[in-house]
Amino acid sequence: MIKLKSYSAKTNQGPFLQVNEDNFDIDLVNKMYLLFDGFGGSGIGDVAVQSLKKNIKSFYTKFSDDPDSTMPFFYSHKYNLEGNALINSLHNAQKLLVNENQVKEISLRGGSSAIAAVQSENLLIIASTGNCLTGLFRRGHLEVVNYPDSLEYLSGEKFNSYLQTTPLSGFGLFEDLHLSIKEIRPMEGDLLILMTDGVYSRINNEELKYIIEKQNMYLPEKIDEIFELANSHGNLDNQSIIFLQF
Repeated sequence: MIKLKSYSAKTNQGPFLQVNEDNFDIDLVNKMYLLFDGFGGSGIGDVAVQSLKKNIKSFYTKFSDDPDSTMPFFYSHKYNLEGNALINSLHNAQKLLVNENQVKEISLRGGSSAIAAVQSENLLIIASTGNCLTGLFRRGHLEVVNYPDSLEYLSGEKFNSYLQTTPLSGFGLFEDLHLSIKEIRPMEGDLLILMTDGVYSRINNEELKYIIEKQNMYLPEKIDEIFELANSHGNLDNQSIIFLQF
């Protein structure tokens, strides 16, 4: 089995905002990695993210530990137990958040874009919703694994992509949760990069690849440099990254 050799993760409010609605969680015991980009404002988006994180983790750990469990929302033979448990944990968290939002005024309803990844043996299952992006750096090549579901990729506008990152899906936005599901088999030396739009929308692939390939620099230092570069390009948003080194 390909093992996770190292990881690094960081989130901050960025140079402009006073509250950070981004968040992440690294669960090495259950091999679960979560990244969130909340929306709704101070005391709303950040609270929604905390609720989502708690509900996703509690549901996933319950079902993935019990191979005889009955999946209450979704089952597909295309995915293994962990994959189905992950998808169901996301749908369950969505249901709970929608129920919470329904009793609130519209201006007080929060939600979040997210990436959730779990590892099972030599397989990594990645589910995303909203305006987060997953990249894979493998053998000198950087490619996108999960594209954001945002106006940027609907409009095709690349010149001012940071103006087009409004999510078209996400937790709490609609009754139904739209997920993009990808499976990859990590290889020795792979680096998986999970990013919110406060990072990827302000830098291009060549800039990201240049920093990733820097020698004699630890992963946390690379994250700091990526954040600094994004901010120097005018970032005004929260920003978060998870690096998973295999």
